[in-house]
Amino acid sequence: MAVRIRLTRVGSKKNPIYRVVVADSRSPRDGRYIEIVGRYNPQTDPSTIDLDEAKIKDWLAKGAQPSEPVSRLIKAAIPDLAVGNG
Repeated sequence: MAVRIRLTRVGSKKNPIYRVVVADSRSPRDGRYIEIVGRYNPQTDPSTIDLDEAKIKDWLAKGAQPSEPVSRLIKAAIPDLAVGNG
C-alpha cells in the first residue's frame, strides 16, 4: 500500500479549508484516509498551518510520501524537518 501525506478539502463552497491527512494513494482526494495529522486554512492572513510534528515524523519514518503542497507546508511550519518532494 502506497501511503501519501496530502490535503483533503473540508470547507464549503468558495471557503477552502484543508485537513492534512495520511491516505492510501489510490483513494480519492476527499475520500477515505488513515489519520488526520494537521489542518491548513489559506484564508487567514497569514495562513494558518497547524501540524502534529510527532505524527508527521512517525509517518515519514514509516515511508509515507508527502505531496508537493504538503511538502511546502511542512517546510514552512517545521523548518528543521528535511522533506523531499513526493
